[in-house]
Order: sequence, then C-alpha cells, then structure tokens
Amino acid sequence: MYISRRGAKLRNALVSVFNGSVTLVILLIAPLGLMAVIINTLLVTFATYVVSSVADRVITALKPGQNAELTGSSMQKNRQKSALQRWWR
Repeated sequence: MYISRRGAKLRNALVSVFNGSVTLVILLIAPLGLMAVIINTLLVTFATYVVSSVADRVITALKPGQNAELTGSSMQKNRQKSALQRWWR
C-alpha cells in the first residue's frame, strides 16, 4: 500500500478524531466532572495520533527495498549459478 505523508497525516487525524468522539460519548454518559471528560478525551485523541504515526514509521522502516528484480529478466539469465545450485543439478 502506497500512501503519501499528507494522506497518512489525514488518516491519522481522522482516526484520532473518531476515537476521541467515541471516548467523549462514553465519558459523557459516566458520572464524571466536565473537566475530567475533556482532559480524557484530549488525551485519547493525542495518544491515538501519536501511536498511529509511530506505527506508520515502523511499517515504513520494515518495508523491503523497491528495487526487486523481475523473475524473467535478462540479468537473471546471465547470472552465474551458486555453488549449491551447481551441486544440486
């Protein structure tokens, strides 16, 4: 999956706002003070954004390089066989 940095930021922000909204609804039902509800909602929103951003960076770091060879390319035909391949055949 290829996504630009701008798209990733937008997706992370939307996920954060959604999680914050769900948290706000849940906390408004509970008998808490208004300040506690606001602080908890903001903390959940911020934490969701940070975790999503860190996950994007980890996935980017773990992606293999984009310079893979095609199986039918001419470079593969001209390459010498390894010692194991020569022995095996």
